[in-house]
Amino acid sequence: MPVSQISVTQPIQPVMTQSVTETMSTDSKGNFGTMLKDAIQSVNDSQTASDQMTTKLINGENVELHDVMISAQKANITMNTALQVRNKVVEAYQEIMRMTV
Repeated sequence: MPVSQISVTQPIQPVMTQSVTETMSTDSKGNFGTMLKDAIQSVNDSQTASDQMTTKLINGENVELHDVMISAQKANITMNTALQVRNKVVEAYQEIMRMTV
């Protein structure tokens, strides 16, 4: 059975929300607090969008099921990423506190 080559018609772009990209590009202008606030707002926005789409589906509005599932997965991924970043920050803080001066 011959295997045919897979061709990509469009270049693969990394998936990032616009607010995260803007935060990363303005990192030298802003401070850590602003960057953290924007990242948390981005997570909140994705959760809110997922909730709205789920509510529309439940109410019988014209929403495709696959769009609802995709938005729910995006919200889940952003939340898990935020939790992992938080865990790493807490772990780093605890490691710094254990250091002897």
